[in-house]
Amino acid sequence: AHGSRSWRNYRSAINYPRTTATATRVLRQLAHDPRTIALMLLIPCVMLFLLRYVFDGSPRTFNSIGASLLGIFPLITMFLVTSIATLRERTSGTLERLLTLPLGKADLIAGYALAFGTLAIIQSALATGLAVWFLDLDVTGSPWLLLVVAVLDALLGTALGLFISAFATSEFQAVQFMPAVIFPQLLLCGLFTPRPDMHPVLEAISNALPMSYAVDGMNEVLKHTDLTANFMRDVLIVAACALLVLALGAATLRRRTT
Repeated sequence: AHGSRSWRNYRSAINYPRTTATATRVLRQLAHDPRTIALMLLIPCVMLFLLRYVFDGSPRTFNSIGASLLGIFPLITMFLVTSIATLRERTSGTLERLLTLPLGKADLIAGYALAFGTLAIIQSALATGLAVWFLDLDVTGSPWLLLVVAVLDALLGTALGLFISAFATSEFQAVQFMPAVIFPQLLLCGLFTPRPDMHPVLEAISNALPMSYAVDGMNEVLKHTDLTANFMRDVLIVAACALLVLALGAATLRRRTT
């Protein structure tokens, strides 16, 4: 029994060489799928570009919602791509075979998060650079703070995708989770109306959703030149939610006998 507990503890601790090896394998696989790479890196930029010229006659409207969408688009894209890509690994038996090796669940989930997180950083940097320096998004604060929030949002989308993949049995089902997981957050995050103006019940729900704090963090950068206490709170909440969901994702890893 003692040996069994020791083995479980060993497998639950993160081993950095194994984590980086897992991340390298995932990135190598993604490199052979240029359509997925294009989806992750370019779609948020394309959406921001279209949004800018949808409001071509009203630049103030773009300035008011562009920063919020700069965080929302990467979150949605990373959620969709990560959930589908991880589901393929689950249904193909790759994850099951990996779990028979001396590779802990924490190593595995951290490796996937590191791989997709690397792409999330590139994606967020491209979208932020496009919005600020080419689409003339008017930001009072530092564009680097926008990038910080955008990266955290993309990492949150990655974590949600890893977690949700455990509950889908097909790629179609993974896509079906998007309305259930993403759309309520999109409606309640304060993008369409200030959250205090919502029905008290909906406002209370919005206070428990991470996308609300992602939007709030972007708006803090939009309006303030310096770091604010509210910005730090929002960033810490988004980061904590991403870590929590990653931990839940590790808990869903299990061997399948099908």
